[in-house]
Amino acid sequence: MLLNITKPLYFFLIIMLLQACTGIENTNEFVKVQNGYFMLNSKPYYYFGTNFWHGAYLGADLVKGDRERLCRELDLLAKNKITNLRVMAASELSELKMSVKPAFMNSPDKYNEQLLQGLDFLLDEMSKRNMKAVLVLNNYWQWSGGMTQYINWVHGDEIIDPDETGDWNGYQYQASRFYADKTSNEIYKNYIRVLAKRKNTVNNKIYNQDPTIMSWQLANEPRPAPDATNNSNSYDEFVTWMHETAKFIKEIAPNQLVSTGNEGTQGCRESSELYHDAHNSSYIDYLTFHIWPKNWSWYDATNPDSTFDQALQKTMSYFGEHVYLARKLNKPTVLEEFGLERDGGEFSPESSTEYRDKYLSTIFKAVVDSAANNSPMAGLNFWAWGGEAIANHDDYIWRLGDSFMGDPPQEPQGLNSVFSSDISTLEVFKAYNIELEQLLNNN
Repeated sequence: MLLNITKPLYFFLIIMLLQACTGIENTNEFVKVQNGYFMLNSKPYYYFGTNFWHGAYLGADLVKGDRERLCRELDLLAKNKITNLRVMAASELSELKMSVKPAFMNSPDKYNEQLLQGLDFLLDEMSKRNMKAVLVLNNYWQWSGGMTQYINWVHGDEIIDPDETGDWNGYQYQASRFYADKTSNEIYKNYIRVLAKRKNTVNNKIYNQDPTIMSWQLANEPRPAPDATNNSNSYDEFVTWMHETAKFIKEIAPNQLVSTGNEGTQGCRESSELYHDAHNSSYIDYLTFHIWPKNWSWYDATNPDSTFDQALQKTMSYFGEHVYLARKLNKPTVLEEFGLERDGGEFSPESSTEYRDKYLSTIFKAVVDSAANNSPMAGLNFWAWGGEAIANHDDYIWRLGDSFMGDPPQEPQGLNSVFSSDISTLEVFKAYNIELEQLLNNN
């Protein structure tokens, strides 16, 4: 029996059949960039999110009960309308003193299936809650192995450990060698290729066909060498690596976005020209920048009365600078790392967060105002979600076997974490998310 099908319905059925055959979900479910803005389901997409770097580690259930904890925390985040998570999807086993253990990659082309299945679990649970993920694929810094570990694997060079030696400049010169090292990059690309083509063991979705993954990110805070003294080619090597790696990812994951994870001008030798050139690529979909008042000597938590106002002023100036650079490149931009210590520099969840809440409120309001004015400022991921975790030791130092929280192992546990018990901070998130939601619904 032949059915009388109208042409529009016919073509709709053909499209649905093709998507079913290829395994690709409705392409409207992927976050896209159009005319310099994020779009999702044909509507503008702005978001308030968090850094949840350890999400796959909880999903792997390394400590008994971590999976149940992960589900509770995702529920709490969703309740407070925090639905975009920046997650580490790569780490390299290293002898560096404070590096994360276990790691996704034990050696070149040898991967930790338990952690990969933890990432599978995380992505599936995020999908159930309509969350989006930014997957970070490498690290300039030492705390997850990162670029220096690739150099060690390929050349056997002993890694300069800044947590042991204090030689941060030497470490950065060593890490920046990665950009021009072809063999190191082949190992790195092999891992990305495996991840992009991986079938999720929980829901059978292929990673590069899963709209839960908003973006593949080249690395956490990739930087060039601190200056050109030791390597006159470092500017060009950095720019070329950004472009070529983004192109490689776009070719194997064309439905998803690509971002760099760069800090902004602070991560580009304080040069807006270098930041512009590094991101002036058709394969890089949107810009990123980070703000760290303590690390950049703008703020002293033990002396807030004389440093908080200047920290806020410099924060908003840096914010505005990067909105301007995004407009110049006609791309959305995301403030994807920023944080402030608890009052007095304390680590305990019981300590006050008065100044942190003021700081977060100012930034969240700036994002809402930007959305109201059609700014390229499109979202943020605060650093970092700590959830239910508590430090296991009086010195607040992470030790092997401890569960993870928002502060990586090289930092005191509780330094920048927002805990489930931080009710006043969660109220800030929820209030501004509701305001943003209402603004978008009224447009």
